[in-house]
Amino acid sequence: MLKTVKGIYQDGQIHLTELPQDVSESQVLVTFLDPSKIDPVKLRQLIARLETIAGIGQGFEELERGQTRPIRDFVQEMQQKYGISS
Repeated sequence: MLKTVKGIYQDGQIHLTELPQDVSESQVLVTFLDPSKIDPVKLRQLIARLETIAGIGQGFEELERGQTRPIRDFVQEMQQKYGISS
């Protein structure tokens, strides 16, 4: 699972500007961004890609644990969720 939250590094400490939901303990990766070179659009795209990769990984883990469901159920759920007629 991958969650992204913003924070500020100051005086040797990281201060989160928001708390991650549903996380009590976890390893983290810290990336320092150069404020003068941040492109907000590209940053959002990168975060979206990382979340997609994490979701794919989670899907493989569920598959390995046998947590699957019939494709018919999935199609039905997507049709209802997005208002797609059959």
